[in-house]
Amino acid sequence: MYTTINEAGILNNYATEPKMYYATHPNQEQQRQYALQGAFATLLVTTLVLVALGIN
Repeated sequence: MYTTINEAGILNNYATEPKMYYATHPNQEQQRQYALQGAFATLLVTTLVLVALGIN
């Protein structure tokens, strides 16, 4: 942690910043997995809405 003291004696603490890195583009397998997760999420939300409307 980086600490400085100003003229009034007040401490200022600064967190250490993590090293930055660039994200990589997902490969074909990861893209397929994301699409599958999106399809299941859409199916789940649609089912929940239809059940809620049916109960109401």
